[in-house]
Amino acid sequence: MLEGTIIFEGNHNGVDILIRHVRRDDVERLLHFMNTISTEQTYIMMQGEQMSLEEESRYIENFMHKVANRLAVKLLVFHGEELIGVGDIVVKEKIEKHIGVFGLIISKEWRQKGLGSFLMNKVIEEAQKNITGLQIITLGVFSNNPVARKLYEKIGFKEYGLLPKGLQYKGELVDHVYMYKSLFP
Repeated sequence: MLEGTIIFEGNHNGVDILIRHVRRDDVERLLHFMNTISTEQTYIMMQGEQMSLEEESRYIENFMHKVANRLAVKLLVFHGEELIGVGDIVVKEKIEKHIGVFGLIISKEWRQKGLGSFLMNKVIEEAQKNITGLQIITLGVFSNNPVARKLYEKIGFKEYGLLPKGLQYKGELVDHVYMYKSLFP
């Protein structure tokens, strides 16, 4: 089982970090992390909403079930005891079970330090090792987030579609850009 397995411990770009797989007892840390990021109303699907401990507990239990069935990976990045980043891939179902959906969040004060690309590569590596049949990774990005788009392109993602005004960002409608990365040799 992957739960809690450390995949990196050391210095990255002058910052001591530890990256490990999620554990069930991370629920309160993740709840605080997600609720904090949500209040920023940054480029994530939560725009100020707050999750309850009960909701986050159900989410983590469901996620751990997917991990156990080789359908997902979630990595957490720590600086000391502080959770500073989360990245994951979850596969779709049925005829799309070869496609994983990628997500990445870095704490505000830790952005622009190279942690996003480092974590992204680690998540993809772990997904390739631990998710059965993964062949394509997709993600969605806010069109008004050029920093993320550039990062994703650097990692090898390509744009394949756009939904005009598909996302709400701070009360405005912005385009939802869809990107993919093929894992085929």
